[in-house]
Amino acid sequence: MSESSQPHDQASGKLRPLRVVGSLSSLPDNVIGAANLNVWGVVAFMMIEGMGFALCGAAALYLASQGKGWPPSGTAPPDLSFGIAFTILLLASEVLNRWVDRKAWAHDLAGLRLGMVLITAVGVVLIGVRALELMHLNVRWSDNAYGSTIWLLMVLHTSHLITDVADTAVQTEWLFRKEIEDKQFSGASDNCLYWDFVVLTWLPIWGLVYWMPRFWGGS
Repeated sequence: MSESSQPHDQASGKLRPLRVVGSLSSLPDNVIGAANLNVWGVVAFMMIEGMGFALCGAAALYLASQGKGWPPSGTAPPDLSFGIAFTILLLASEVLNRWVDRKAWAHDLAGLRLGMVLITAVGVVLIGVRALELMHLNVRWSDNAYGSTIWLLMVLHTSHLITDVADTAVQTEWLFRKEIEDKQFSGASDNCLYWDFVVLTWLPIWGLVYWMPRFWGGS
């Protein structure tokens, strides 16, 4: 600290010695879990995006309540087969995701590398199944309000799916090619938390897209 920035004694005008309140030198450079500020950034991010999902879901419920049928007469609900396949695979991926998170907490580099490769591969398969889902919604986004709402929900969730798979792939590449530090383990754990979000937000969307048209009273 420069002399000009040191505190002065008001009476004598002399410099007062600095008093050490505490030392942070013993604290770790990086941690996993709630003590890491990055986790709260991820949580805030999920809250913002979750509100987007909630608004889309509310729009679907409102439009369905205003019409004479959901879907409108002459429009078939989405085919169930690919939606069920996607949901089963997505829920199964959560078992692997939790295992990867445990490897990150344990700083098990070999296990984490294997888990990240596997979860990336599963994510790529999920994107492929999602593409088949989009081909079997039985409505175009431009056909009517029902079609626009269904496509909005699906595309919104797909964008989060692709984003997280891409992020997982980048982190996986880092684990194999870069010098490993504690922040790689905490980053992998944060990524697992976001995958939880992708899985959990799909369940109400699945209900709105696939099941509400079958039970609300449509064609």
